Amino acid sequence: MSLRELQKLMREIYFERDEKRGISATYIWFISEVGELADALVKGKTEDIAEEAADVIAWLLSLCNLVNIDLEGAVYEKYGGGCPRCYTMPCRCEY
Repeated sequence: MSLRELQKLMREIYFERDEKRGISATYIWFISEVGELADALVKGKTEDIAEEAADVIAWLLSLCNLVNIDLEGAVYEKYGGGCPRCYTMPCRCEY
């Protein structure tokens, strides 16, 4: 499944609820899920990390749906040519 297809799926499942909730509250849910992913990473349990990473992507896509951004297109535009700073693949930027 492409990122665009996944975003469409999130729209079909959740857009009505997301729209009622609004951007601010949806953003708070997204940040909450990022925190849960952080906790899972600290604990190191792969199963939990995968579940929380999926939640982070789902909530990010919900936010993008609310503000009418095609996330796949935005990511490709920024990173499709390699690193947006040094324009190489792999990145050759100094740390």
